[in-house]
Amino acid sequence: MESIYYVMAWACHRKCKHCYEDRFRPYVRGALEAVVAEAEANYPRIIANLPERLTYFDRDDPNPDGTLPLKPGRIILSGGEALLDAVRERVTYRVIDALQEKYRGQGVKIVVQTTGDILTEAIVAELMARGVWMISVASIDDFHVGLEGAAKQQAFMDGLSAMFARHGMHRSGVSSTHRKWFEEEGPLYSFFGAQPDSWIGKLWPRGRAWQNGLSGATLDDNFCARWSGGLNFLDHRHSGSEVSIEPDGAVYPCCIKTKLPIGNLTEEKLLDILDSLAGDPIYEAINAGQPQRMGLSQGWSVETFVERSHTTDPKGRPYANLCIGCDRFHEEVLAPRIAAARERRMRARDKAPQAVEFLT
Repeated sequence: MESIYYVMAWACHRKCKHCYEDRFRPYVRGALEAVVAEAEANYPRIIANLPERLTYFDRDDPNPDGTLPLKPGRIILSGGEALLDAVRERVTYRVIDALQEKYRGQGVKIVVQTTGDILTEAIVAELMARGVWMISVASIDDFHVGLEGAAKQQAFMDGLSAMFARHGMHRSGVSSTHRKWFEEEGPLYSFFGAQPDSWIGKLWPRGRAWQNGLSGATLDDNFCARWSGGLNFLDHRHSGSEVSIEPDGAVYPCCIKTKLPIGNLTEEKLLDILDSLAGDPIYEAINAGQPQRMGLSQGWSVETFVERSHTTDPKGRPYANLCIGCDRFHEEVLAPRIAAARERRMRARDKAPQAVEFLT
């Protein structure tokens, strides 16, 4: 598999109005302990159920003889804010250490995503000591309070860049929205945010972005076929494959998140879940980046799907995007199919020897 996006814990020190997930917010006292304890309890099982080898064949970079090179994948560790005091020692550092042990010798690249405003010299040093390949600062936009406007954003990046340089890091020369950024030599740092010209510039119809009426996406904006969408998620042997994992182990074919997860990594192996969905016309449509075709086998024509993609946003304005149609299809059709697929996997797991995972 090329990429795994692992949201380790919900806790964040910010409550940005454009965030795609309302559960990313400040927590205090018992509530904070609950979300940290959830992450702490689940990460060992989640990591145990990740593929034993995190490699893939790169279709975009064939060898001179036409064969495909085998390359190491990456894991992006995120939150919330993964570097909060309450999360960092109990979850993030332990996850990094466990991943380094699991994938020792494979060249797997670990990325830590952060808002950047709580980074210190000590934290950067600790991340470098643990072999983190990239620190990705994901707050360079006007939605993050205190970073409104190009001047503030540039000053923020300049300060962090100087700190990163003191730790032997250099800035990535490839846009974070391009899949080839991970082929650079680390340790690296990068900056991105919900800028108008970015791949998430129009904002997903999710979380507080949706509640606040901020998504400007239309039917022409197919998030499924974009970076971190569902495109190629099933084809874990080749380039382009990525899934998203939540703190409870729920796994999704995209960072945007379908209405329902496809499985849970606290109880099943990731490759078993993906392989069980291969050939299913619904998930093959997501895999092809064509969500409007996911209902063809269930009586939903493309025209029906597009019609169901129309709604009214929380501000009372007409809105249409394929993610809305996907949500409704999940609600009305997919729930029992997902449950049935899980039941089949559980029966097969109980009756058969452990499947041999894909190797080089």
